[in-house]
Amino acid sequence: MTSSADYVKIVEWSHEDGCFVGSAPGLFFGGCHGADEEAVFHELCARVEEIIALYNADNRELPAPTAGRDFANRLNEVA
Repeated sequence: MTSSADYVKIVEWSHEDGCFVGSAPGLFFGGCHGADEEAVFHELCARVEEIIALYNADNRELPAPTAGRDFANRLNEVA
């Protein structure tokens, strides 16, 4: 069974929004934001768990896991 740990979680500062924005590439982008970086990360982790539960409740296949795929370094190559 897929778990929250199978997905990369990113919290970054958004100059445009003036706050931290959390995303889980492969599951969702943005939508989790706030002034405190640690609080945004905790909210992001909770959202990932909620999304996994929704997929499971609907008997839908989850997107492929992103953890362990050197995702952060691949993002640097694109930037």
